Amino acid sequence: MADRRNAEELGAHVIAAWDRIERWLHAHAPASAALLRPAAGDADIAAAEAAMGVVLPPALAAWYRLHDGIEEDGAADVAGILPSGKTMLPLGALVEEYRTHTKDWEREAGILPFARTPGDTWSGWYVDARDGEPSYGNLGTWAVDLGDEPYPSSYGWPVADWLGEMAAALEEGRCLRHPDGTADRHDWPALTATGGLTWVDPRDPRLFPAGGTVLDGPRPSP
Repeated sequence: MADRRNAEELGAHVIAAWDRIERWLHAHAPASAALLRPAAGDADIAAAEAAMGVVLPPALAAWYRLHDGIEEDGAADVAGILPSGKTMLPLGALVEEYRTHTKDWEREAGILPFARTPGDTWSGWYVDARDGEPSYGNLGTWAVDLGDEPYPSSYGWPVADWLGEMAAALEEGRCLRHPDGTADRHDWPALTATGGLTWVDPRDPRLFPAGGTVLDGPRPSP
């Protein structure tokens, strides 16, 4: 279902969830925490919306008001702090990515590709900004060779709630759990040898960061 909570409520939810995530990053993945960009201002958000012709859903706008994405240049190994090892794009890069999707790939307007694999444009996360659609404000996945798909495919996951679940997964050292309680065993948080956070499928050791550690329970306070 569409996320129809008011902007103030969604903003408070995003702020609370991201505060937990950021505190965890500073304590356990300082190299990733160092890549968080300064907050985007209202003028920055308005300029991005004008360039795309799309208004950011309240939760996504609230997130950008905390940090204008993640700095991935030269730090791809620690920039993938979002589930599936994706990095959050600065607003300028979001505008460029959106233009690529809608003009070059002829994807549907209103699907905002706000995150991607660090260092390339192969795949990522989107937020549905098509106001009036049942999936408005919800999360989804995009890929170069696949269509845009809601995530999870069987029901909606508002991005504010997804951030709350990400915070819980980090604090508890476990995989993500979908809104229905199903464990997403493809997405476990892992610490890299260079002090960063990424997410892996522990059933495939080839994906483990070299010298890294897959979390298995809460991390002790430093």
